Amino acid sequence: MSYVKNRDVADLFNEIASILELKGENVFRVNAYRRAAENIEGLSRAIEEMAAEGTLAEVPGVGKDLEGKILEYLKTGKMQFLEELRAETPPVLLEMLRIPGIGPKTAVRLHKELKVKSLAELKKAAAEHRIQSLPKMKAKTEENILKGLEFLSRSSGRTPIGVAYPIAQRIIAALEPLREVKRIAAAGSLRRWRETVGDIDILVASSDAAKVITHFTHLEDVERVLAEGSTKGSVITKERIQVDLRVVEEESYGAALAYFTGSKEHNIRLREMAIKKGMKLSEYGVFKKSGKVEKLIAGRTEEEIYKVLGLPFIPPEIREDAGELEAAKKGELPELVDLGDIKGDLHSHSNYSDGAASMEEVARAAMKKGYKYILLTDHSKSLTVANGLSDSRRLEQFAAIDKLNAKLKGFRILKGAEVDILADGSLDMSDELLDRLDVVYAAVHSRFKMSRAEMTKRVIAAMENPYANILAHPTGRLIGIRDAYDIDMDAVMKAAARTGTAIEINAHPARLDLDATNCRKAAGLGVMIGLGTDMHILSEFDYMVYGVGTARRGWLTKKDILNALPARDLLGKLRKKSRRK
Repeated sequence: MSYVKNRDVADLFNEIASILELKGENVFRVNAYRRAAENIEGLSRAIEEMAAEGTLAEVPGVGKDLEGKILEYLKTGKMQFLEELRAETPPVLLEMLRIPGIGPKTAVRLHKELKVKSLAELKKAAAEHRIQSLPKMKAKTEENILKGLEFLSRSSGRTPIGVAYPIAQRIIAALEPLREVKRIAAAGSLRRWRETVGDIDILVASSDAAKVITHFTHLEDVERVLAEGSTKGSVITKERIQVDLRVVEEESYGAALAYFTGSKEHNIRLREMAIKKGMKLSEYGVFKKSGKVEKLIAGRTEEEIYKVLGLPFIPPEIREDAGELEAAKKGELPELVDLGDIKGDLHSHSNYSDGAASMEEVARAAMKKGYKYILLTDHSKSLTVANGLSDSRRLEQFAAIDKLNAKLKGFRILKGAEVDILADGSLDMSDELLDRLDVVYAAVHSRFKMSRAEMTKRVIAAMENPYANILAHPTGRLIGIRDAYDIDMDAVMKAAARTGTAIEINAHPARLDLDATNCRKAAGLGVMIGLGTDMHILSEFDYMVYGVGTARRGWLTKKDILNALPARDLLGKLRKKSRRK
């Protein structure tokens, strides 16, 4: 069953929310559509299937009104309410809302007062400094709009891995059972766990390429066929993403997988090594001249390719010509962390704040994942938009966790909180409550436009708090949506090492923050890394694979990862901070 309709409905609800924002509608009504969109997109079932069963109301945030709109769309392909909103909304307003830093009020002003009718006109107005000429519009606002336009241009044409990975997995799952398919895998930047990808590359080993390609081009996910050749097929999926399928003989599969995985720079270095050894390396294999004939000496597996070049197997995530070949030659490649090493999720939300499930449902879902513990990190009180907990509700949650832990066998709920870092660097919770938490997540959720010096000082001040254990999503970026706020991450990581504060890899595919480059730097400084999915609906526990992929790209081993430890050892390591203070 395809999940295309899930994303379509989520996109439509998000568009309704954006138009309602432009109209100045009640924030709770706007957020209702956004929350429903998030929950629908995160479903592990197809929305058509739930509609047929009459179970749409089980989706958190989907009441009678939204259920009716979903059913209308599934039946007619439209939502009349949205059609009416579109008719009265100039398209440029929605385009402007895609630009980081432009909110609904600013978009409406720019449209009305400067007669902006396109993003090109907006860029021209900013370049001519006409925006700052408007009352209460500052030069900084104009500068931010230009930066936002540049960001939008830079991020277009790339697909976030959180969108690409599930598509690739569905296609692989559909092709793998075919008797003609001997081996199959994703390749390209997706296999290297890059944050965004261009096209999706899939490689198949088969002696009957025609049948495999025909089956591929007729999959349910396919919207349009671009090419259907003898060894390659290309399609556009219903999500408007290009997928290229290549079919090779088994004897060349390993060489082709290495070649099409990349990176380009890594492959160039391998070819240079092959030439020095009197060999030729291509996507068909490693060849050595025997008289006038080139003899294939390796190609069936990637391990063979590296072995004939005198190297151990190099994991695909670190094939970026960033020192991996030198480390391989010296026998110093790290044993990268694996998904199976993770013993618990360190970032999850229940319906005490803005999560969709109860604490017991969260715990039991974590147990099904094979975890030994879960850290509940419901928001602190200042984040009202996320239903942050008051002190009295926090105490009520503590008592409820104690009761649950008494009946859960072989599993533990750790008491945590995602505590806001306020503008001055202080934490949004009293020391008395902080002291009762097992783990304190410190996070920036406001004032993103602070200067580099101010933001860095703010975050370091929070890490110097003896109760702050882990810095959450440290740069605040949202991939393809919002750039990181301006912060000196080198200074932050040095402060983390000095204070004994861990840093999070937020495994949500929209964040993947800390990024791989800074993961490697942090580990080099001895900073521990925590992996958390930022789970708000239960299916998001599956996002841990993205966090592990990022950790592997950052050369991290299980010794670098907090939640590769049992709960008791994890808490012991974090408590060293307060003893050191």
